Amino acid sequence: MKVLIRLYRFFNILSLDVAVGSVISAAFFARIFHAPILPQGLIALGVTVWIIYTADHLVDVQKMQQIASTKRHQFHQKHFKVLIVMTLVVFFVDMVEICFINKVLIVEGLWLSIVVAIYFLVQQRLGFLKELVGALLYTSGILLIPFSVKIVLSPIAIVLILQFVLTALINLLLFSWMDHSHDEMDRHRSLPTTFGKKTASNILVFLFVTQALLLITSMFLFTINKAPLLILFLMNVFLLLIFLRKNFFEKEDRYRLLGDAVFLLPLLYFLF
Repeated sequence: MKVLIRLYRFFNILSLDVAVGSVISAAFFARIFHAPILPQGLIALGVTVWIIYTADHLVDVQKMQQIASTKRHQFHQKHFKVLIVMTLVVFFVDMVEICFINKVLIVEGLWLSIVVAIYFLVQQRLGFLKELVGALLYTSGILLIPFSVKIVLSPIAIVLILQFVLTALINLLLFSWMDHSHDEMDRHRSLPTTFGKKTASNILVFLFVTQALLLITSMFLFTINKAPLLILFLMNVFLLLIFLRKNFFEKEDRYRLLGDAVFLLPLLYFLF
């Protein structure tokens, strides 16, 4: 068991679980919207998400003058040159992979890439908006593949998308809340470092309550397959558990292991 935990920690530090989670989430929405999806599109998405997350960590540590305070950033500092080369190699592989996907998806992906590039340039100036913009960009990437096929959005589909955005936002804000002291030491800007940890905690409570109300309302108003709603509910239950048991999950970065793993839960939808 300990070996598996160590292996998953390594995957988590490299953001490989985040990349896999993005692929699973994209397939999740594609199935909900009955949108055809090809393997090469999913592979390109997963690889692109890994590049973005790794590049983000490398940009963070490149600006640091001191040793990072988190294990993830320490790892990227220690293996900076190797990760730079690896990211460039994977980037070129990704460019080749993209040549085999739908042209509409390529165009839409290019526009999103431009927005992501702008995000990298201004993220330190976003301050308290960093988590919100990150959640919107992550969800946009997830929906890029199913949305590349023209689909009609039903009210429940819109609600599901909103709930996923809220889940991603809670995840990012929860991480920033847990990382408050580290971010202050490393001079990373976030909502908690801008307005304080207490304000961030209150916002998290508001988001959890809002999410709960949306889920309950959806359960009663929409007579559809309840599986997607149940999965989103389960994802938020785990995030709430991290919030309520902060002292336990902040040890050894346990919150990151569970917090990133919640985006693997949509895989359960394929069992229904």
